[in-house]
Amino acid sequence: MSVQNQPPANKFAFVHIAAKRARQLQTGAPPLLPNPRSSKPTRMAMEELSRGLLEYELPEKEEEE
Repeated sequence: MSVQNQPPANKFAFVHIAAKRARQLQTGAPPLLPNPRSSKPTRMAMEELSRGLLEYELPEKEEEE
């Protein structure tokens, strides 16, 4: 696995990562944005991910034999 900080091209991965971050924000994690556009955790998470402020790992694709 490699650590990435650019938004994933895959929409499913984007939503999955943003949802995990939104849960963190809901439980009290501080936002990474100095001035978020929205106070909603889901919007803040999407903005953080779009700006490349989050680090995440995607599993590497397994090669078929």
